[in-house]
Amino acid sequence: MQESNVFATLNAVNCNEHTEKKGNLTYLSWAWAWKIVKTHFPDANYTIYENPDGWNYFTDGRTCWVKTSVTIQGLEHIEYLPVMDSRNQSIPFEAVRSFDVNRTIQRSLTKACARHGLGLYIYAGEDLPDAIDKPTQQPVQQQNSNYQGRQSWRQNYHQPIQ
Repeated sequence: MQESNVFATLNAVNCNEHTEKKGNLTYLSWAWAWKIVKTHFPDANYTIYENPDGWNYFTDGRTCWVKTSVTIQGLEHIEYLPVMDSRNQSIPFEAVRSFDVNRTIQRSLTKACARHGLGLYIYAGEDLPDAIDKPTQQPVQQQNSNYQGRQSWRQNYHQPIQ
């Protein structure tokens, strides 16, 4: 099967019944993500990268992050994710616990599955700025139609976006 078919297969899966809401964010459990991936692609595997000292996280002395990947049919998608608290704020290095790292690894693997298509719609809009300034001019028609297309795409999934 070609990579595009992997993406099309996983992107077509509706994950809504397996998501959980925490605050204003929607999460797909890592266990459900991995079960769905392995059901469709039994040879899929994942990697949890280690730093040169053998730790399963990386640090610059101020914060920490993890690096994971999911490989399906020879295509590896790598994901980096900061170690965060329950409010999605980066945890200072001196306060990081092994539980925080473990939870971040699972979230990172789920995001790596999304790069292959699984539940990708859940992450749509997460990179938007917190506050958007109101435009001073009328947006051009093309931008407006893209926005409307994105809104209808969201409504089709009946999924709240972060």
